[in-house]
Amino acid sequence: MGFADDHLIPLVDAGLGNSAYLVDLGDGRALAVDASRDLRALHAEAERRGLTVAYAADTHLHADFLTGALQLAADDGATVLASATGRRAFEHRALSDGDEVDLGGLTLRALATPGHTDEHLSFLLLDGARELGVFTGGSLIVGSVARTDLLGADRAEELARAQYRSLRRLARLPDSTSVWPTHGAGSFCSAPPGAERTTTIGAEKRANALLAAPDEDSFVRRLLDGLGSCPAYFDRLAEVNRRGPAVLAAAPSLPTLSGADVRQLLGRGAQIVDVRRVEDFAAGHIPGALSVHLRDQFATWLGWLLPYDAPLVFVTAPGQDLGELTWQALKIGYERLCGHLTMDAWTAEGGERETVDLVPADRVGDRPVLDVRQRSEWDAGHIPGAVGIELGALPGRTDEAPSSVLVHCAHGERAMSAASLLQRTGHRDVAVLAGGPEDWAEATGRRLST
Repeated sequence: MGFADDHLIPLVDAGLGNSAYLVDLGDGRALAVDASRDLRALHAEAERRGLTVAYAADTHLHADFLTGALQLAADDGATVLASATGRRAFEHRALSDGDEVDLGGLTLRALATPGHTDEHLSFLLLDGARELGVFTGGSLIVGSVARTDLLGADRAEELARAQYRSLRRLARLPDSTSVWPTHGAGSFCSAPPGAERTTTIGAEKRANALLAAPDEDSFVRRLLDGLGSCPAYFDRLAEVNRRGPAVLAAAPSLPTLSGADVRQLLGRGAQIVDVRRVEDFAAGHIPGALSVHLRDQFATWLGWLLPYDAPLVFVTAPGQDLGELTWQALKIGYERLCGHLTMDAWTAEGGERETVDLVPADRVGDRPVLDVRQRSEWDAGHIPGAVGIELGALPGRTDEAPSSVLVHCAHGERAMSAASLLQRTGHRDVAVLAGGPEDWAEATGRRLST
């Protein structure tokens, strides 16, 4: 058994595609790295092992989630470790390149690795002179590196060039050094090719195409050409993390609302988010509600499609996990959570409802088709004649959709979000494909376009 097997506990957020890490320091204390505001899994693991979090390290100012470091400082008395150049506006131990932190037997060394962000640090974990592993954040991930455009398109090339130098600095570590990235498969901060979340320096030197780029210009072209879109909320969270998110005094709750409560809230600018399954939303929903199914990716689409400062009312189904709903919203900075109600409660008080047709793949016919998948998915194969508008871009482009339209994604969740957006802007003949383009190809015997 090695160090990672005995002392390193990865905590994977499948929805955001990220990993946080809890390191058992062997004396009842722990180090947390890149923990999000949703600390449920971390607290459970620490309690199971009898650990108190003594240090909370952030590799960079995260754009995709709120840091949990301040909460760990409040809950456990943890010392927050972060880059000195990040100008964080709260108490922390500011580290510069080469600074070391004595963890009590182990040492954490800060390595300046700008690129994903300009204040990015990697943390090298040492046992004496032996390199156990390196927490690389977004500077080196499995098979790739994280995006360099989070500070604006005008700085993307500059940061890509910094990333080139940082990647090569990390590659000088011994081949046996474990690599523990934050971003991984499913993260919009990166686009790694596989599902593995940890690696080694040697494995990356053999297989990482960006690390194999022959020169800096080639690296920059490959990296920038591979950047896709990312959620709108990424534009604001880094600054919230620099200032420091609010510390929560207690576990949040989501009160039950009546139909009358909801009408009053709507009059004050609230927005309705229906988190039920696609089939339930199709069968009947509150007019104007946005469909965002409560699943692993809920936070991503909530943050992409809704203003962060709007009061939110949620339509839920019996048995849905209200704690999961609340924490997914809170971890990306959505704090005006008014409460929830069921459709039965709404209709029992005379509330109106709308429906959306779910169309089987063999009954598409000649109806205009709107494909709301990501550009990479579209390029891999799409229904001939379809119009492609990514779901994240649709709020500003609903006027480009035909008045009568069939919407699809890969499975149905994003398509129903799109259908609800179209209904909100006056489209009345909107249907959703039950399935994706492969289902259409199988049902019709026709080939997808590429």
